[in-house]
Amino acid sequence: MSKMMKLTTPFHRIILVLFLMLDINSAYATTKYNVLNFGAKPNGKTDSTEAFLKAWEAACGSADSTMIYVPKGRYLLSSMAFKGDCKSPQITIRIDGTLVAPVDYRVLGKSTNWLSFEGVTGVSIIGGALDAKGASLWACKASHSDCPSGATTLSFTNSNNIRIHGLMSLNSQMFHIVINGCENVHVQGVKIIASGNSPNTDGIHVQLSRNVEIIKCSIKTGDDCISIGPGTKNLWIEQVNCGPGHGISIGSLAKYLKEEGVQNVTVRKTTFSGTQNGLRIKSWARPSSGFVQGVRFMDSVMRNVQNPIVIDQNYCPHNLNCPGLASGIKINDIIYEGIRGTSSTPVAIKFDCSAKNPCTGIRLQNVNLTYLNKAAQSSCSNVVGKAFDLVRPNSCL
Repeated sequence: MSKMMKLTTPFHRIILVLFLMLDINSAYATTKYNVLNFGAKPNGKTDSTEAFLKAWEAACGSADSTMIYVPKGRYLLSSMAFKGDCKSPQITIRIDGTLVAPVDYRVLGKSTNWLSFEGVTGVSIIGGALDAKGASLWACKASHSDCPSGATTLSFTNSNNIRIHGLMSLNSQMFHIVINGCENVHVQGVKIIASGNSPNTDGIHVQLSRNVEIIKCSIKTGDDCISIGPGTKNLWIEQVNCGPGHGISIGSLAKYLKEEGVQNVTVRKTTFSGTQNGLRIKSWARPSSGFVQGVRFMDSVMRNVQNPIVIDQNYCPHNLNCPGLASGIKINDIIYEGIRGTSSTPVAIKFDCSAKNPCTGIRLQNVNLTYLNKAAQSSCSNVVGKAFDLVRPNSCL
């Protein structure tokens, strides 16, 4: 009897393991929805908006984990919103093709967003390209004609557990990607491309969101590569290449009197090439309840950057209708460590803080920035902090 038990026990274990594996696989069964089966046409000319919305409706209504599959080809899409309250716990949108906007910029231009996800949970976008054809709208704005504001290419609002992997965004009319009111967002391997003189084409904008990661992305655009708005908490940015563009910016803040703060932001292993700014914090010179605290800028390379390190609490682009007051934004506990490279202007470090609320807890450590192979300068106004180890240009703290 004991010999029989020794023979059967391993067998029982194998059966149990197989049963558990089958049970796990059934729990993660994925139902696939091909947009072609809903009437989408991959010719770039036939409007496939309705087909994509029908595919979303089917996936959203399924009790299984689902995949919406977009095969190779070009798909013409107008503005559309993918709404939440889905039965499906996980919806993956796998794109092997390119989604294209209408040629006439006015079709999208009057909308706030091109592709928006609202109140969704567990949505992943994998691969593919989004071509918003924004150049004609930029040209309209450059000629000072009567132009629409333009649409954000991809927007997630009030959503949780979001992944955006391996996506390319081309020539957005306005912002490329917006994360607004979201939690647990992972952006990786995204490529963003727009002209260096394209207006308001921020690469990735984050606001009122927490637990967001932006990893291994390449951003070439006409405004901030990444802009960080009020209410951002626990943001991690790593291995991002930026340029052309306006750098990685916290702000602009103090747009409103009552504003949520920005806290616990880490930016590391980033490279800036020919950008207007590198690591920037900016606020309007007016009262506000907002704040910035617990920011770590680490291990960044500057290549011919106009303003490598800058805090600007008198932000007023084009010097039009400037408030001219003291900024109410309180900036505290900001560390710059391992920042190195070249400035394209003589002043490589500029801290222009609020007279009413001076910047405090500013720390420079192992910073080495030069201008035309010679010493650069630093400029300080209303700032309290310390410099550690090697700091070039000489610290004004």
